Amino acid sequence: MASVYSVSQVNSYIKNMFAQDFALSRISVRGEVSNCKYHTSGHIYFTLKDGKGTLAAVMFASQRRGLSFQMAEGQQVVVTGAVDVYERDGKYQLYARKIEKEGTGDLFERFQKLRDELEEMGMFSPEYKQPIPRYGTRVGVVTASTGAAIRDIMNIAARRNPYVQLVLCPALVQGEGAAASIVSGIRRLDAMGLDVIIVGRGGGSIEDLWAFNEEPVARAIFECRTPVISAVGHETDVTIADYVADLRAPTPSAAAELAVFDYGQFAGQLEVYQAALTRTLGRKLEWCRFQTDQYRLRLKLHDPVRRINERRQQLVDCEDRMGQLMERKLMMAKHRLALASGRLHGLSPLEKISGGFGFVTGESGKRIRQIRDVKQEEVITVRISDGSLRAKVTEIRAAEDGSRQG
Repeated sequence: MASVYSVSQVNSYIKNMFAQDFALSRISVRGEVSNCKYHTSGHIYFTLKDGKGTLAAVMFASQRRGLSFQMAEGQQVVVTGAVDVYERDGKYQLYARKIEKEGTGDLFERFQKLRDELEEMGMFSPEYKQPIPRYGTRVGVVTASTGAAIRDIMNIAARRNPYVQLVLCPALVQGEGAAASIVSGIRRLDAMGLDVIIVGRGGGSIEDLWAFNEEPVARAIFECRTPVISAVGHETDVTIADYVADLRAPTPSAAAELAVFDYGQFAGQLEVYQAALTRTLGRKLEWCRFQTDQYRLRLKLHDPVRRINERRQQLVDCEDRMGQLMERKLMMAKHRLALASGRLHGLSPLEKISGGFGFVTGESGKRIRQIRDVKQEEVITVRISDGSLRAKVTEIRAAEDGSRQG
């Protein structure tokens, strides 16, 4: 019976074969960088490829002192190192000691060329970007139905807002026919009148993500009437779809957070607003009540009935004062009348007559005060207290010289 070996024995044997091969211990390999990842430990994991094959490679942190540039997808490099077997996994890879940049690969050149052409057409211009609805309730997703991207989107959407409806349009996201499948999914969801569409997939090499660098996909996103969020690969992966989309998300999970609003936070914010509104309305109502009381007092102060009563009281006061003034005036007038009456009584001819005097008038009825008021032989009238006498003037005598006229 043939000998039976364990897996570790086989891997160890192969590793020794690689170690004994002088050509593999120091070798330089030219290729295009793909699927490059910078690990938190400082190691760089990447893949070298050409038109016919790929080769896994790693540069440990201790060897990075000679690396003078930042490695990225599509770079053409020459890697010097040793090919060896990782015994645990039974896989061989290139352990890099030195990496020199040579140029850009074919795919990266195609990417740059298409990017420049579409940018010149204005398809990346900010004025064509549509705003993402803040409170969207229907979210479309164009991605693979079995990939990690759709699971992440579903989990995050369910956690953030269970009331949001997700509409999945399954599509091929890599390989032949992927671009046409993505374009079809975008157009079908756009016709449904959704709030926002997420287009993307999980991470991968530049070849895996190439469908999102195709011009038909870029044009479908640009022509879409529904806002589109691009979520292709990881944060470091950049595609043409990212430039054309209305918003770029670094990962599908981030796209779900951008498209689906957090209902719990929304409800909490509503409660805060409601409390603030209640407080504001309470203060406003209190102020209105205070103002109403003030207006009531002012109205009472300016009440027409009250003012009429005040005017009536003023009229009564004026009437009383007028009566007092009139009474005072009458008393003064009576006093003056009494004085005048006394003086008039003292000057009255009748009073004189009653005291033994007479009132003498001529033929014309005028009073005779002086001798020149009467003529000789004139008939005069003398009024005394108990009657009157008619007499004829026979003699006129002046008092001064005692002469007589006759």
